[in-house]
Amino acid sequence: MNDKKADPDKRSAIPIAAPGYYFILAAGFATVVFAFAGTSILASVCFAVTLFICWFFRDPERVVPMDQGAVVSPADGKVIIVERLKENPFTKEDCIKISIFMNVFNVHVNRIPHEGKVTNISYFPGKFFNASFDKASKENERNAVLIETASGKKICAVQIAGLIARRIICRLKHGDVVKRGERFGMICFGSRLDVYMPADSKISVAVGNKIKAGSGILGYLA
Repeated sequence: MNDKKADPDKRSAIPIAAPGYYFILAAGFATVVFAFAGTSILASVCFAVTLFICWFFRDPERVVPMDQGAVVSPADGKVIIVERLKENPFTKEDCIKISIFMNVFNVHVNRIPHEGKVTNISYFPGKFFNASFDKASKENERNAVLIETASGKKICAVQIAGLIARRIICRLKHGDVVKRGERFGMICFGSRLDVYMPADSKISVAVGNKIKAGSGILGYLA
């Protein structure tokens, strides 16, 4: 079965994530100021920065797969880790960990991996090592969202700040009922998402695969 549906929660006709508005306005304002001041070089630089920021905060539509038990990627990027762990750091159960690295050129809007209820949100202040390093999972600033499905399965999506990223955005709260593929936040300027799935899940990706948030399938719950 490979049923799909259109993105369920797009709320704006402008395909730019809301957190980017401030940066765009600031860069655009600087462009106008320098242009009126007659400093064409600085105005051109600021205009180029404005365009880059608009591009970075792009928020494209995605088609969400509705396959039974499918767990979709919460982030655009490259799969850098697929491993079995004896203990999920957030549920203390056996699990499979999948890490997706987002470089500065990827879409940075994060999406819900599977429908369910948010049972816990944990924020951990930390350092800003390169997000591709293994130690980033334990030492970098991060925000963990634990979701419990209707069948009692637990999935944890962890937003991890990177070397350049300095802002993790999560608009969820404890008790929220969420939908697969729904937007829930983003990390600004390069970062990583770790996903912890139940140990009996069937994994569909391997290290090196490139995947898209909301539409790419990481695996299936048993």
